[in-house]
Amino acid sequence: MVTTRARTPGPPRARARFGEAASWLSALTESARPRQWPKNLLVFAAPLAAASLGRDEGFYYALGAGAAFVAASVAVYLVNDVIDADRDRLHPVKRFRPVAAGRLPAPHALALGLGIGAVAVSFGFWFGQPMLAAVIAAYLALSILYSVAFKHVAVIELTFVAFGFLLRALAGAVAASVPPSGWFLLVCSLGALMVAIAKRFAELRALRDDAVAHRPVLKWYTPRALRGSQRLAAVMTIAAYLLWAAGQSSPWMRAWHLASAVPVAAALLRFDWLTGRAGNRPVEDMIVRDRLMACAEAGWLLLFAGGL
Repeated sequence: MVTTRARTPGPPRARARFGEAASWLSALTESARPRQWPKNLLVFAAPLAAASLGRDEGFYYALGAGAAFVAASVAVYLVNDVIDADRDRLHPVKRFRPVAAGRLPAPHALALGLGIGAVAVSFGFWFGQPMLAAVIAAYLALSILYSVAFKHVAVIELTFVAFGFLLRALAGAVAASVPPSGWFLLVCSLGALMVAIAKRFAELRALRDDAVAHRPVLKWYTPRALRGSQRLAAVMTIAAYLLWAAGQSSPWMRAWHLASAVPVAAALLRFDWLTGRAGNRPVEDMIVRDRLMACAEAGWLLLFAGGL
């Protein structure tokens, strides 16, 4: 009787499987957009602006809210990449995104996005803050609504983007039980609106004739109108910041925070200059990598911290 020996996977097959798993994990990490996570630092804006983290161990609650928003933003990126895959393939840069390029299967991205989104909402209940869960759920719902419908409605789509940043600031205030300043929330909203307008301007200039194929809403915008709107939003941001600073109850805080408006204005001027030279580079990358922007931001942080 002849017996056959069971064949076991050899090292080459094991290495191939390991390589596939590593490639999948790399694609997932890229789709999660770690470079975008600093946006969620806005969660700490309201607690810091109030010069107090409110409740006992408020910093840890704000930190938890920041982690929850990182998870929520990752969920949104994954779902958006599935929704936008066909359009991303027409973009000179976004066509390399893992879902559009086929490196991360769309069903995987969708399932992970929904799962991570559910985990993000559960953070609020875990911290005993149902309102935080509601804010995160609102962010997720608005982000999906934006992707499937409102991203094609001129002006409204910009307000959706700005509102997403407002919800981040509100989440920090809720988590740390700090009543947020209306002026400071307005600063966050106007600043986010300015960045959203700048992104549309950069896309319109970089893509030119292909702009509408990638983002249909761009047919309703002109470079001149976007540039003017960006500068108007910047002026309004500075005005709101000054009004917030002038409303501080302590003369010490008022003086330091008014002084901190100078580097804020310098950063916005530099941002305006960078926007005109964005080319195919994302606006956010330019903010992070520019040395003069970094100096202005550091100057603001020092003066802002001096008033706390």
